[in-house]
Amino acid sequence: MPLRSTKRWWGVTLDAPDALELARFYARLLDWQLFTSGNDASVAPSADAGYNLGFQTEPHYARPVWPTDSSRPQMAMHLEIEVDDLDEAVAHAVGCGAEQADFQPQAGVRVMLDPAGHPFCLYLDA
Repeated sequence: MPLRSTKRWWGVTLDAPDALELARFYARLLDWQLFTSGNDASVAPSADAGYNLGFQTEPHYARPVWPTDSSRPQMAMHLEIEVDDLDEAVAHAVGCGAEQADFQPQAGVRVMLDPAGHPFCLYLDA
């Protein structure tokens, strides 16, 4: 039996030093709507999309490093975002507040870091 049988919903929640700041970044990056609730926030294409990215403030947040280093905080997950034009997508992400990671392991993928340091990948469909 599925965990939820009456609604279709899924999401991922990222910790951040400031949930609202990171939610605003992803709202700009993805051109999604921003939703807030207390100290937490989320973004989604619409209120009834059925999926979202959530953000919660974590006072003891430690920025992960990329590439990994066993002595420093490691990423627990990363987002994969398919794009039509890699150079254009990188420029858009940087304009929204992301930075391009120094280490780039693949030609058709760009590892980016959001303002809280979470890696995310922009990639071209092969």
